[in-house]
Amino acid sequence: MAEDRSPRLLWTDEGAPRSGRFDDVYFSSEDGLAETRAVFLAGCGLPDAWARRAHFTVAELGFGTGLNIAALLDLWRRTRPTGGRLSVFSVEGFPLDRDEAARALATWPEIGEAARALLDAWPAATPGFHRLDLPGFDATLDLAVGDVAPALSQWTGRADAWFLDGFAPSTNPAMWSDAVLDGITARSAPGARVATFTVAGAVRRGLAGRGFTVDKRSGHGRKRERLEARAPAAPIAPVPTPTVAVVGAGIAGAALSRAFAALGVRATVVEAEGSGSGASGFPVALVTPRLDAGDGAIAALYAQALTRAAALYEAVPDAVAGRGVLQLEQAPRDAGRFGKIAAQDLWPAGAMAPRDAAACSAQLGEPVETGGLSMAGALTLRPAPVLATWLAQADRIAATIDRIERVDGGWRLLDAGGGLILEAGVVVVAAGWGTSALVPTLFLSPVRGQADWVEGVETAAVAWGGYAIPTGTGLLFGATHDRGEITGDATAEASARNLATVAARLPALAARIAAAGPTASRTAVRATTFDRLPLAGAAPGAEGLFVLGGLGSRGFCVAPLLAEHVAALAVGAASPLPAALAARIDPLRNTTAKGLAQPIARADG
Repeated sequence: MAEDRSPRLLWTDEGAPRSGRFDDVYFSSEDGLAETRAVFLAGCGLPDAWARRAHFTVAELGFGTGLNIAALLDLWRRTRPTGGRLSVFSVEGFPLDRDEAARALATWPEIGEAARALLDAWPAATPGFHRLDLPGFDATLDLAVGDVAPALSQWTGRADAWFLDGFAPSTNPAMWSDAVLDGITARSAPGARVATFTVAGAVRRGLAGRGFTVDKRSGHGRKRERLEARAPAAPIAPVPTPTVAVVGAGIAGAALSRAFAALGVRATVVEAEGSGSGASGFPVALVTPRLDAGDGAIAALYAQALTRAAALYEAVPDAVAGRGVLQLEQAPRDAGRFGKIAAQDLWPAGAMAPRDAAACSAQLGEPVETGGLSMAGALTLRPAPVLATWLAQADRIAATIDRIERVDGGWRLLDAGGGLILEAGVVVVAAGWGTSALVPTLFLSPVRGQADWVEGVETAAVAWGGYAIPTGTGLLFGATHDRGEITGDATAEASARNLATVAARLPALAARIAAAGPTASRTAVRATTFDRLPLAGAAPGAEGLFVLGGLGSRGFCVAPLLAEHVAALAVGAASPLPAALAARIDPLRNTTAKGLAQPIARADG
């Protein structure tokens, strides 16, 4: 049963929100915005603290109505340095829904534009990390829903400023515990500023005992005093932005282009055959998660990835071709498994819903013998507009890379004759199966697949081991899985296998496909790992070299989120992934037996 995360919201006679859970107000009844500006913005020395900074990070404990962040965004847009980017991390254990927050924030029309941006990105109240884009503000918000101490332990950022805005220590001691103060200390940049409304002795002593310089200041409204604190050491000089090369122009390379651009870095993409020449080149694709009823971390990874992918794809015109995918049962145990998956608190209400055979039959327009799982958040995607939009945010070079060599300060990309293609401080290899040749310390397995499509036939998007995906004018279906094969054109034999796969579950659909006449076919090679989890992170033993690969058949689901993770690692920013999930996809787990001693070069043959 999902944990009760309701704030038990009450509204005062004055129309102000109050937490029934903690018997405390969310903000001052006199003027919450003025309080936020005095206690948190001025208390952290803003905007002066971000002057001449290319990147600034604010962390907040106690997201509440979003008032502090809306006020922060308003100030940032008015005073930010040219080209500056703002990262915000906030934690909320008992989130409000969007309508409740909108009611609270409507009190202050002077920050209405910032409030609307926040409300437009408002996430579902599911546990875990949620990355929110804030267009027009050059800002992102990573909102962690859950208990504060674990959330801090999973965040990889370093805050330049802290807003400590949990409910009072007397009513919510967990927000001010030693574990939380340890987390603040560990995640503070040198010279970080801390601001809070409370002057409780335990908080003062806790910060001072961890090296912070703590001062009482005049309070706001009815509160006589508040606290300001500063972490030891002066802020360090920012590290210059590296030059970045991305190898590959499929969905992984395109997602990396977008992710680096969001961090203020224009990457250079190197690809021999143009965008979408590999597995990303089919006319449509499914955006579906890997379902896991037993491993909570894997389930959480794919739930977060699906939510992030959907948000980013929705922002690309003409990219989303359809919403909702039906996953049919493949084995008798799937009925129980789908029930467990639907009950996971990782999904928004109604996002995963078991369906009986009758409901599946009605949705597909022909009888089926098994039930299934309706995945409302899954998508049918047109890859072409996504690739075009995201790759436009990078420079492009058409070339075939034979090997990658380390040089002082970075890496050289060389062709087969030893000619220099490009030199960069950071290289991310996102070349699908081609990654295995360029980073041979990794163990990847190829799977060649063929899919076919036909015009004039339609059905709902459905998967069962095979799949059938509406294209808008017809249907894409397949796909074969020829493990260990990396070459070969489309064949009639493979097309026959694809049609047989459809006929085994949906014979009426197969008959319509066969009657429609000739189909188009295409093959591509996917790269898989031993545990079927992606590789996203630093290449083992090779500073400045990163990998995004091993995506298997879930590339369109995981690439957007994992690209943000890899880009953050490459430039020293905060990852949108909790640390525990990042560890599950670390490339170090997937090295070959020869391991780190192997050179980074093209494999023979």
